[in-house]
Amino acid sequence: MGPWISSVDRHLRKVEAAGSKGVYIMKIPLGPLIFSLIRGIINNLIMSKLYLGEIMAKETKTSLKITGMTCASCAAAVEKSLSGLEGVSSAQVNLGNETVAVNYDSKKSGTSDFKVTIEELGYNYIGEEGQFDSSKEDEVKAQDMKAKLNRFLIGFFVGLALMVLMYLPVTYPIELTFIMLIVSTPVFIYVSQPIFSAAFRSLKNRNLNMDVMYSMGIGVAYVSSVMGTFEIVLTRDFMFYETALMLASFLMLGRFLEARAKGKTSQAIKTLIGLQVKTAIVIRNSQELNLPIEEVIVGDIILVKPGQNIPVDGIVIEGQSYVDESMISGEPVPIHKVPGDNVVGATINQNSILKIEARKIGKDAVLGQIIRMVEEAQGSKPPVQQLADVAVTYFIPVVLIIAIVSFGAWYLIDGVLLDALTVLISVLVIACPCALGLATPTAITVGIGRGAELGILIRNGETLEVSGRLDTILFDKTGTITRGKPEVTDILANDETSILQIAASVENNSQHPLGQAIVRAASVRNIPLKVVTNFDTFGGKGIGASIDGALALIGSRTLMQENEISTEEYDTQMSELENQGKTAILVASNGVIIGIIAIADEVKENSAKAIASLKKMGLEIAMITGDNPRTAKAIAAKVGISRILAGVLPQDKAAEVKKLQSQGKTIAFIGDGINDAPALAQADVGIAIGSGTDVAIESGDIVLMKSDLKDAVAGIQLSQKVMSRIKQNLFWAFAYNTALIPLAAGLLTPFFGITFEPEFAGLAMAMSSVTVISLSLALKNYYPPALAKDI
Repeated sequence: MGPWISSVDRHLRKVEAAGSKGVYIMKIPLGPLIFSLIRGIINNLIMSKLYLGEIMAKETKTSLKITGMTCASCAAAVEKSLSGLEGVSSAQVNLGNETVAVNYDSKKSGTSDFKVTIEELGYNYIGEEGQFDSSKEDEVKAQDMKAKLNRFLIGFFVGLALMVLMYLPVTYPIELTFIMLIVSTPVFIYVSQPIFSAAFRSLKNRNLNMDVMYSMGIGVAYVSSVMGTFEIVLTRDFMFYETALMLASFLMLGRFLEARAKGKTSQAIKTLIGLQVKTAIVIRNSQELNLPIEEVIVGDIILVKPGQNIPVDGIVIEGQSYVDESMISGEPVPIHKVPGDNVVGATINQNSILKIEARKIGKDAVLGQIIRMVEEAQGSKPPVQQLADVAVTYFIPVVLIIAIVSFGAWYLIDGVLLDALTVLISVLVIACPCALGLATPTAITVGIGRGAELGILIRNGETLEVSGRLDTILFDKTGTITRGKPEVTDILANDETSILQIAASVENNSQHPLGQAIVRAASVRNIPLKVVTNFDTFGGKGIGASIDGALALIGSRTLMQENEISTEEYDTQMSELENQGKTAILVASNGVIIGIIAIADEVKENSAKAIASLKKMGLEIAMITGDNPRTAKAIAAKVGISRILAGVLPQDKAAEVKKLQSQGKTIAFIGDGINDAPALAQADVGIAIGSGTDVAIESGDIVLMKSDLKDAVAGIQLSQKVMSRIKQNLFWAFAYNTALIPLAAGLLTPFFGITFEPEFAGLAMAMSSVTVISLSLALKNYYPPALAKDI
């Protein structure tokens, strides 16, 4: 706007300099003025376009579904290739649920580029999360699992038959070695084709992965058998046909079991997606149209019949009915809905017809936000995963070195090439980076999914890890420890009706819970409200307004004292009320206090038990509130909290959290997710406690769908359990490789005569991944102790 305004200003200044604007206004040089205006408008249009372009250039985030990845090296290859594309700032694979989260500039890259890159790597691109028919994914997975199972069965039984042939005292028309070659070759090609294809693609993309290593192992076994058959360098003692088949078969078995188990890890998110309603009855032009949910727009009037799921988030405009919100909030008692009430998509209309106006649809609705949050959380990596990622980077090169050194050492020491080859094959096929790659993502996927089932939404993997280090829990009071719906309990005044009318008339302009309690009290007594003017708020101290020409102030001692109004006459009464856990509010008119209104907020049923449970976990507990010290102390005593930070204004809560952190404390702040947003953000873990449909999904690291403190305890317990399982998985993955690679290399053979046949090495490799996934799947049945009937 600057250039043309400056130009106009210059011309006006010339006019002013010439004399009175009224006399000389017609003497403005219109040509230059109009030119300046046009030039300014054009400049502004250009700048607006550039600004819009800058906004549009902001990063887009998408989650892509991929199948075919088998190990951490596969994940690393996908991340590296996608990150190398122009405009892509990051790519992060979750091996557990087979997705990759990509942040990119949509002007430079797009999903078509991602599709090409992923398919060039040899993996199956299914599509963007939420943008494809899930039946397509199920079909691809079903076909893939069927192919793996068929390959295992054919390879295993043919390999078993070859083993039997080797030991049968039977004379064959041709030599057994040629029979084994003829029988095994087509079967070996069929069973191992996916392994060699994947290895070729990996080498083509300069990536060493599990397929490369495994193809080397079974390739050496098969090629040495062929060379032995035709006595090229090797003798006919080098018969590994059945070994090559068994190894390829066991890998197929392992991948079949792994795929089946991984399918179960994402069951929770599938259940959530299954709650989404596919169609809606929309009233347009007085006609009822049954439309796909994609065609519903904000503002549409939707008819919901008894027994139907409400398709979108909206507001009731006609009808009354009970709505079952248990699938969202976990509350078993249906809620009575009347015109003006909010309803949430996926909840069930029980007994009457409702007409609702659509407000939020699809991804913007509460359920859509929950699904998005769970998906993003399942795709995140906690810092502990970095250890596994670093290990995998060096894993395959190190194993290849160990295999070559073992081969050379055994050939030099023993002089028997057959033994050296056996060791080489065993080392190549037993090493398993897959278990390391699956240890973290499978546990996160199952654990976060389990949390969603329990109404506990965990934002990311880092939250899980930090939750395991918590030592201090800081509670907000109102709406967290207490119900957040205070009621007027006492009115101390000469004229109760008059003081309540004044206070309610002013408080009717406020959304504060205490103010709303005063308004409700006036409504119950049928006291009419008066019109007020000059309404003002005094952050954390009270409010004021003009009513009937008099200035009314409603608030704390501090507010009165700042306005030079004496409170001495009422100090004793206020102290007595505050000692009972009540909030005493002073009401003044024209500089004189006319009475006190006392308000109490009932403590939630499970607050004391939840706090006792946290104490048993060894955590330090404190309460922070803007209330006065006496009231805060009374509430804290009821729930067993000894450390109290009272009189803290909303804007200062984050500073108090920071002060505790500076003392070396790891803090979880538990608040309502709306008023406490700065403190939730400042805390190491922000736990937003809501009431299902009203919860602010973006407000905390852990978001609770129910307004129950036992869920806060359960959220911490679940986080700690998931982290414990991740560490357990990583331990077993490292222990497996640390123990069995030396065994396969023949380290114990000179001392105990123990050798590890390649067939058993292949089976052990296949089982290692299945073991890690099975341990993660056990989290599906985890039930936090805090949710037991007796906490």
